[in-house]
Amino acid sequence: MAHLFSPANRFYTWRALWLNLAIAERELGLPISEEAIEQMKANLHLTPEQFETAAQEEKKRRHDVMAHVHTFGTIAPAAAGIIHLGATSCYVTDNADLIFLRTGLTYLINSLAVLISRLSAFAEEYRALPTLGFTHFQPAQLTTVGKRATLWIQELLWDLRNIQRARDDLGFRGVKGTTGTQASFLALFDGDHQKVPLVETLDKRVTELSGFSYAYPVTSQTYSRKVDIDVLAPLASLGATAHKIATDVRLLANLKEMEEPFESTQIGSSAMAYKRNPMRCERVCSLSRHLMVLHQNALMTSAVQWFERTLDDSANRRITLPEAFLTADIVLSTLQNVSEGLVVYPMVIAKRISQELPFMATENVIMAMVKSGGDRQEAHEHIRVLSHEAAHQVKNLGLENDLIDRIRRDPYFDPIKGHLDALLDPASFIGRAPEQVDTFLKDWVVPALAPKELQEAIQQSKKVELSV
Repeated sequence: MAHLFSPANRFYTWRALWLNLAIAERELGLPISEEAIEQMKANLHLTPEQFETAAQEEKKRRHDVMAHVHTFGTIAPAAAGIIHLGATSCYVTDNADLIFLRTGLTYLINSLAVLISRLSAFAEEYRALPTLGFTHFQPAQLTTVGKRATLWIQELLWDLRNIQRARDDLGFRGVKGTTGTQASFLALFDGDHQKVPLVETLDKRVTELSGFSYAYPVTSQTYSRKVDIDVLAPLASLGATAHKIATDVRLLANLKEMEEPFESTQIGSSAMAYKRNPMRCERVCSLSRHLMVLHQNALMTSAVQWFERTLDDSANRRITLPEAFLTADIVLSTLQNVSEGLVVYPMVIAKRISQELPFMATENVIMAMVKSGGDRQEAHEHIRVLSHEAAHQVKNLGLENDLIDRIRRDPYFDPIKGHLDALLDPASFIGRAPEQVDTFLKDWVVPALAPKELQEAIQQSKKVELSV
């Protein structure tokens, strides 16, 4: 991703776009020599010396595109007079950006597929491990560790869908001229309106040579900045998903039920040697917030584009677009690292369940008493009294929840005491959670990851190693 938005790749792409334009113009009869084409093909990559020349030209001309036009011409002299023929700066800057956006989205799609694959394996492994559910971060009905992971995966699947849509919807600016009217290209064909099909063919041919299936039918000098909104929106949404996942892991780490990877020599605190801070997930949260707000730049930039264009979009976009993709990339790779080393502590989970389950099991106890011939209201009253006594032990005295022991000692519950262990089996409180995991993975994850490009990404993936 860093290479994609690097100066080397940006200016290589500009040269490739100039080459595509020259090839198409030559095919349509303009006087461009084969030697010019060959010299351009042979010099698409910039050398350090050419970077220096371009920098000097830009300092003199105060125009980055023209600086590179002149630099390209020095090493492709046969093409010097036809480079950028009929084009405006946005021919290379905007079309290059669209290439970068599409490629960057593909990178993120592949990374997302790998992350979903890793978390799916985790969900399958822990599909039936009961764990305390939380609503309002207060103890609630039991779920399973794997079922909770499917909630993360489902949101990632939506992100995958949204990013795929954004990529597949991207068009090309093409060759449209200074204000989008194609007047300069019409002039190349002698201003003859009978030759309009040649201009349209030129647009289509350059679009094709650049790897796009279609160009936007109308543009101003730039492609509409609303396209940037559509691209950054699913990235911002991904940021929200990543923040939620990382926050869940951080909270579970506090409960000591689950932890992100922690190396044997890792230091959690310079002062408190015992600490195991969830720094990876904290990093994900920090970067995700940044990713979410970058979308606002695209919205505001699009809103203030006057008529056919203003240049106040340029500096903002040169920061915002690369930052959004680089941030999304590191968020996904960090989450993959976390997913590949998640540690679950079943005994801690079981202990927490044992502290809360007695209260949750009271309705089952009441139902069992009624089935054995008891009165529902009497059973409810006995349970109410014993529950408050047990709560006093927990809240006021700091002792363990002894509700079940109190039930065992109360003669009223003699008819069901032989069934208490079965009534308190955590597995009986998780509903269809394991089956939901199985169905979700089979019916939703497997089809979503079935496309060839995603399967190749998963098969070729390696574990993510973090250096910091």
